[in-house]
Amino acid sequence: MAFDLNEVTAGLAGTEFAGRLVHLPSVGSTNTLALEAAQAGARGGVWVADEQTTGRGRGAHRWHSIAGDGLYVSILVAPALTLERSLWISLATGLASRQAIRHVAGLDADIRWPNDLLLGGKKCGGILVETSITPATSGSLESTLRYAVIGIGINLNHESFPEEISQLATSLRRESGRTVRRETFLVRLLQALEKELRRLARPGGKDLLERFSAASSWVHGKRVHVDESGGYAGVTAGLDVRGFLLVDCEDGVRRTVLSGGVREQH
Repeated sequence: MAFDLNEVTAGLAGTEFAGRLVHLPSVGSTNTLALEAAQAGARGGVWVADEQTTGRGRGAHRWHSIAGDGLYVSILVAPALTLERSLWISLATGLASRQAIRHVAGLDADIRWPNDLLLGGKKCGGILVETSITPATSGSLESTLRYAVIGIGINLNHESFPEEISQLATSLRRESGRTVRRETFLVRLLQALEKELRRLARPGGKDLLERFSAASSWVHGKRVHVDESGGYAGVTAGLDVRGFLLVDCEDGVRRTVLSGGVREQH
């Protein structure tokens, strides 16, 4: 179904994304376009594509993209955040995506730290945040965010998946029985994301960690295997003050997960 750009434009009136949406029928990667714009000096924009031919996730993973069935979008933002707070953009985006899924499809998505959206234990969406930081100087004691590109892929109306991921992936339509309009979902997603980023930039924004912990079954008491540092297993034990996941390992050591690669261990 053709993407209705005018509908989304009207829905975003009054937000920071108003008048900044670019729609493309096909593109290699929306994140690449957003990064190129940021490197050229832009500090805001939204790029949405019907399909991506070289879409990517964290760790150089590819993202399965079918024309028109999913939402493939990248958002360029530049909120006033310290380096510490900028690390929470992925968590804030997960909460915003969860809100949009609930509103449009009536489903409560789980969030696998830090950036995977799950329904019924299967992945329905992923987030990739790429940032640029302004280093601390003699006149500034803290490093600050220059800009962030937030890439989001959501399986909306996929009815099937390639065999190699068929047991791991799902879509909002498969789980809810409803057809989900990309335009409606995108407007709700961007409205929620704007609120989350503004909340993050305010003093006291650390409640994000509490809200993320409440929204994710992966933060406390989940037996997991972690790929990094040669691989290790244990039970999740909350988030540290920086937002990194803690795991109490089988050898009695509490480890901090820095880069993801967390999977449930049965």
